Amino acid sequence: MRALTGLPFDDIRALLERLPPPDEAAADAVRARAAEFVASPNGLGRLTGIAEWLAGWQSRAPAVNRPSIVLFAASHGAGPDDSVPRVRARLEAASAGTAAINRLCLAADAGLKAIDLAVDVPVPDVRVEDAFDEAGCAATIAFGMEGAAGGADLLGIADFGVGNQASVAALAAALFGGTAADWAEDDLGDAATVLARIEGTHDPLELIRRAGGREIAASLGAILAARFEKIPVLIDGAAATIAAAALHRLAPPAIAHCRFAQACGPAHRRMLEALRVEPLLDLGLTEGEGTAAALAVPLVRAAARAHAPLKPAPGRPPV
Repeated sequence: MRALTGLPFDDIRALLERLPPPDEAAADAVRARAAEFVASPNGLGRLTGIAEWLAGWQSRAPAVNRPSIVLFAASHGAGPDDSVPRVRARLEAASAGTAAINRLCLAADAGLKAIDLAVDVPVPDVRVEDAFDEAGCAATIAFGMEGAAGGADLLGIADFGVGNQASVAALAAALFGGTAADWAEDDLGDAATVLARIEGTHDPLELIRRAGGREIAASLGAILAARFEKIPVLIDGAAATIAAAALHRLAPPAIAHCRFAQACGPAHRRMLEALRVEPLLDLGLTEGEGTAAALAVPLVRAAARAHAPLKPAPGRPPV
C-alpha cells in the first residue's frame, strides 16, 4: 500500500489503485451472439470488437442511447498573440450552436458540452515556467472529472486549444521517448525549448503540471471519472491523447475503457502507434475539436445494434 503524503496528486494516485474492471460476462455475451448470427468467424470484423468493448464497460447488452461530447477550451501563454480571441470565438460558436461540431452532434444525436477553462487567462508560458503548481493542476483535473457527469453512456473527450502544440510535442517526447522533432507538427523550436526545460522529470502528473495546459489536465480528469462511472470513452485529438498517455504511463489498464476516434496528422498517428491502438476512423481530419468523436458515435451505435439481443414484437418475426 502506498504511503500517504498529503500532496494534492495523492487522490489521483489512490484512484488509480482501485480502477474498476470491465464486465467480462457482458463482453462474452456479445461474442456468443456474434457466433450465432454471423456466417463466418470475424464476419463483422472490428464491429464485434467495438461491441464487446462497449458491453464490457456498460455492463449490459451494448447500446448507445445518450452519447455526449465534452470539449475543454483553454489558452496558452506560449501560444500566438491572438490565441485567446481565437479560442473564445470557437467556444462562443459552439455555445451558440453554429460550429461544425454542433451540426455533427445533431447528426449523431449526441449531446455537447463546451467547458470554458478560464480561456481569458492563459496558463503561463511553459517555455520559461511551469503551467501550474501541484494544487492548481490537481484542481483542474478534479474540475475535468465533472465532464463525465450527466448520465452519458458514451463520452467523447476533445478540446478547443490554441497554442498547445509545443506542450503536446514536448509531453509526447517525455512520455514516449525521442526528440521534439519526432512529435512536433509545427513550433519545433518551442517544443524543443519546453522539452529541455522539463528534462529529468519522469512522473506523468508532474509532466502535465510543468508543461501541460488546462485542457490536458481536465481531459485526464474526465477520462478517469468516466472509468469509475463505467462510461466508454472516445478520445479525440492530440491533447486528449496526451492525457490518456499520461494515465497509461501511471497505470496501463487505466485507459482500457477508451477508444481513439482518429489520427489528426502524422505526429498524432505516431502517438497512437506508441500506445499500440488503432483509430476507429481515417477521414483525413486535421483537427480534433470533437468532430472525429461525433463522427465515430454512429459507428459505435451501429456496432452495438448489430450485436444487441433481438426482441421482436409479439406475433412478428425478428427483423
